[in-house]
Amino acid sequence: MFPVARAAQSLVARSIQHTAIRQAHRKHGLTFHDKYGTMVLLGGAAVFSTVWGYVLTQLNIEWGFSPIGRVTPREWRE
Repeated sequence: MFPVARAAQSLVARSIQHTAIRQAHRKHGLTFHDKYGTMVLLGGAAVFSTVWGYVLTQLNIEWGFSPIGRVTPREWRE
């Protein structure tokens, strides 16, 4: 192995070791996802369910595979 390549390899290995040691000794605080992840997920699921529940129950949707002969215009309210 060439001396320059060997020196570069040792520098890379040393920097990786220093990074690993620095991260291992650092105290980890709670992140946003650790604190609020479950609540955000549940809140999003509740909003999703509420909106689609309203859409599926309150709109006049004719359920079927083919709309031919099933879609009729409603009278206009004045």
